[in-house]
Amino acid sequence: MTTPATTTPATPPVERPLVVLPHATWRRTADAHAARADAATAGHRERRSRHERHAIEDFLFEYYPTKPALLRRWHPGAGVALEPGPDGPAPHAAWRWYIVDDDGCTRLDVDAFLAERGETVRYVATIVGATAARPAATGCFGLHEWAMVYREAEHRHPLPLRLGGRGTDDVVEAHRIRCTHVDAFRFFTPDAAPRNTLQPTRETQPALEQPGCLHANMDLYKWALKLGPLVPGDLLLDCFELAREIRTTDMQASPYDVSSYGLEPVAIETPDGKAEYVRRQRDYAQRSASLRARLLTACASAAPTT
Repeated sequence: MTTPATTTPATPPVERPLVVLPHATWRRTADAHAARADAATAGHRERRSRHERHAIEDFLFEYYPTKPALLRRWHPGAGVALEPGPDGPAPHAAWRWYIVDDDGCTRLDVDAFLAERGETVRYVATIVGATAARPAATGCFGLHEWAMVYREAEHRHPLPLRLGGRGTDDVVEAHRIRCTHVDAFRFFTPDAAPRNTLQPTRETQPALEQPGCLHANMDLYKWALKLGPLVPGDLLLDCFELAREIRTTDMQASPYDVSSYGLEPVAIETPDGKAEYVRRQRDYAQRSASLRARLLTACASAAPTT
C-alpha cells in the first residue's frame, strides 16, 4: 500500500498594519527628499565632474560605498502604501522588493525583503541596540587618526601633517590610545596597534561599540544603507548629514593640516583641543541617540505584530 505524499503548508504572509499615502502627499515628499539629497551632494558631484579629490567628503562615498543617485531615492518605509497617480502605480513598483496590490497601491513587500536580508536586519538591530544601551565613553581624543600614520612615511590622505612626522609620533607616544572601533583600529599602523588598550575584532564589535565613538556614530549612515527600503528617506538623509558633520570633526582632530579646506584644527594635543573634542563627542552622542532609536523602529517595523 502506497502512503499518500504529504506536503508542508506554505507559510501565510504576515499581517502588518498599513497606512495609505495619497498620491499628492507622497509625490511632494519624494520631490522634497530628492531636492534635499541633491543639495547635500552638490559639492561632491561638482568635484567628481572635475576629477577633483576631497579628503573629507569623499570618505562618505568611498568608505560607505554609495552613489548620490541612491541617496535621492525616497523610500516610505515598511507599512506605508503609495496611492496610484494619474499615470498609474508609483515608480517604486519597478523597484526591488516592492509590490502593487489589487487596489493599485504600491508598498514594500516586507516578507520578500526579510527572506533575503533578514540576517542583516537582525544584526543591525543587535549592534545598534547594544550601542544605544551603553553610556558614551569620552577621552579617546580622536587618536585613532594619529595611530593610522604613526611611524609611517606614506599616508592615506594627500594632506601634510600639521606637526610633521616626528611631532605626530610624539603625540601618539605621549597618550594612552583607547579606540573601541574595529574599523578604525584595523587601519592602525603595525607599530601603533599594540599601543591600543583594546584589540577590537569583528566578533567583539557588538560588545565594544559605544555612542561616544565618532566612527560608531558615523556608521549609523552605514546601518541605514544596509536596511535599505526599511528606512524612510528622511532618516537616511539625517544619518548622512550627521556622518558628514562628524567626518569633518574627525579630520579637524586628526594630525592632517585641513586648512586648505578652510577649517581650523581641533588640536587634541592641547588642553583646549581636548576639551573641544570631548564637547563635540558628547553632542554627537546625544544627537545620535535619536537616530539609533529611529533605526531600531525601522527594524521593528519588519517584525510581525502580535
